[in-house]
Amino acid sequence: MKNIVIFGAPGSGKGTQSDKMIEKFGFEHISTGDVLRGEIKKGSELGKTAQEYINQGQLVPDQLIVDMLAKVYDEFGRDHKGVIFDGFPRTIPQAEALKAMLSERGDKVAAMIELDVPEDELMKRLLLRGQQSGRSDDNEETIRKRLDVYHSQTAPLIDWYEREGIRHHIDGLGELDRIFGDICRVVDNVEG
Repeated sequence: MKNIVIFGAPGSGKGTQSDKMIEKFGFEHISTGDVLRGEIKKGSELGKTAQEYINQGQLVPDQLIVDMLAKVYDEFGRDHKGVIFDGFPRTIPQAEALKAMLSERGDKVAAMIELDVPEDELMKRLLLRGQQSGRSDDNEETIRKRLDVYHSQTAPLIDWYEREGIRHHIDGLGELDRIFGDICRVVDNVEG
């Protein structure tokens, strides 16, 4: 079992590369954003609370997310090939909570794959995504807030995973297949 944290700023290609890994390796996938959007759409209590934070460009509180992810993770059973965590963790306390949650189950994160993309490219990608998908959180003001939150709260995870010895830096700018090839080399060479 190879649990992977796919990491990068909003718009770095996490969703696209996750889809390619699922197809090639048969991994399960937990996208915090998709799970949260689903809860918001359902109008659940979690969804309503999450929407308030998202509207402010803030992160959803850790405990809500950790409990939600543990439930989804457990639904995969014990025979899965691994899970891609997409959009989580975003802070060091979340990384510690994920490590503890997996450890309770005798599992671990095998690799953190960091997709590194320059900020001007991120802005272009996110504005285009907003136009194509109609996602209301992909407008310039909210994107800037999200990138500020990423740099102040999320980027410190790079050093945390480096100290854990499982950080793998990938240049996320360029041809899709080259980026995916770099990711595949990482996945092939890590131990589950």
